[in-house]
Amino acid sequence: MLVSVRRRLRALRRAILARRRPLAALLVALAVFLALRTAVGPGPPTVEVPVAARDLAAGSRLTAHDVSMTSWPTELAPDGLTASVAGQVLAAPLRAGEAITDRRFIGSSLAAAHPDLTVLPLRLPDPAVVELLRVGDRIDLSSVDPETGEGALLATGVLVLAIPPPATTDSTLTGRLIVAGITPDREEIVSATAVREFLTVSYSR
Repeated sequence: MLVSVRRRLRALRRAILARRRPLAALLVALAVFLALRTAVGPGPPTVEVPVAARDLAAGSRLTAHDVSMTSWPTELAPDGLTASVAGQVLAAPLRAGEAITDRRFIGSSLAAAHPDLTVLPLRLPDPAVVELLRVGDRIDLSSVDPETGEGALLATGVLVLAIPPPATTDSTLTGRLIVAGITPDREEIVSATAVREFLTVSYSR
């Protein structure tokens, strides 16, 4: 019995000696890993950020499937994060992975993002024209008298801030709505004219 134990010990010793170099290398690698982990320490603090789960068009009404949550370093996270994004309407398109903040939505935050402009919803009579517009376009607004056909230039360099989705609940509405940013000096004339005349647009030069 004692002889058998000795034989096993000798065999184990020979096996260890035969593999001493790989074992030494493994122990060195483990020591380096532990040292690096101790030196680096914990990562920076993070915060959960809602991002677009896919490419989203302007005017999209967000659902839970359009948004995913991802961890960002706290110091890199944008301002204006909000937990309640479902049901909000996008004022501008989003690429997949872009952070979703309060200024991405149609509403009061959109006006806050453009303090030098007056934000006005305007209805254009031709929906096909609105389909050609994109958020961020600069357009000129003109009026057309429906009785005489005469027109007049109302404002230039108007910024397209948002293009809401087409209305589906009121069949009496015609045309298509846009949200425009207009300089305060042209706000009154544009608002008054839009009530009684048709608005047309052209791209600013």
